[in-house]
Amino acid sequence: MMSMSQPRTGRPRERVLTMRGIGKRFGAVRALTDVDFWVNEGEVVALVGDNGAGKSTLVKVLAGVHPPDAGTIEFDGEPVVIDSPADAQRLGIETIFQDLALCDNLDVVANLWLGRELRDGATLDEVGMEQRTWTLLRELSAKIPSVRIPVASLSGGQRQTVAIARSLIGEPRIVILDEPTAALGVAQTAEVLNLIERLRERGHGVILISHNMADVLAVADRVVVLRLGRNNGVYNVPDVTSETLIAAITGAVDHSPARRSDRAGADTPPGTGEPAAPPADAAGEPGGGTVIRMPPGGARRSTRPRGNGRR
Repeated sequence: MMSMSQPRTGRPRERVLTMRGIGKRFGAVRALTDVDFWVNEGEVVALVGDNGAGKSTLVKVLAGVHPPDAGTIEFDGEPVVIDSPADAQRLGIETIFQDLALCDNLDVVANLWLGRELRDGATLDEVGMEQRTWTLLRELSAKIPSVRIPVASLSGGQRQTVAIARSLIGEPRIVILDEPTAALGVAQTAEVLNLIERLRERGHGVILISHNMADVLAVADRVVVLRLGRNNGVYNVPDVTSETLIAAITGAVDHSPARRSDRAGADTPPGTGEPAAPPADAAGEPGGGTVIRMPPGGARRSTRPRGNGRR
């Protein structure tokens, strides 16, 4: 064991991350119970669920914030132990939390390279950092007017762009985005969704946590539903509607293996159709104030053309 203190295009993808039977307790509360989760290269996996479903706990286990109490994690097919955020970064896992953790008084270049600055002898290589910043932003088709303006003067979408670009400095295999469009307007949301598509095109595995079903259906390849800390379905986006996802999130349908095994004569094997995924429990009540935004008419996915060159 290494100890460290199918996608839209139809092309076969390599499995990057596999989590099996993940469990996590906080005192008497079981936040996660026997959760399975996996991500392939160049795949966007949406992780959805109501408040208290266990999404943040699962992500923090993966990010090295909380050690799991049960289960195994494999990275590129090898068992790994993630004991700290530094371990997660060394493996190639970057997490962008909702607060973005940007320094408003610093410019874009300084934010991207903070803590890992390039040096030319005893001085900072400002030219090299600026050139590499522009190269990365161009690859992401980012709309940043200048890399030398303070981050405080940028819009919400542009700030999200800076946070995503910063996460790519170390060439991660997995990028985790926690509610990246939660406080954004329509134009800024479209900008961030385009960034997510660029990440997929670059071969990164993306984990998208979102309550916005329109965003999920627009960019995700696969959706994993958690309910009360347990898996309650895995869905391929081309085959699912927003109503199906809402039913799984709210518990109107129950696909958890624990419930399925309790049913006498249950005849739906895991993985048949879409639903599949193991249990987990959560610190929170269903319906805890989450607002889930659905596209009108239960559209399956956005018909917005890909690679439309918006810059």
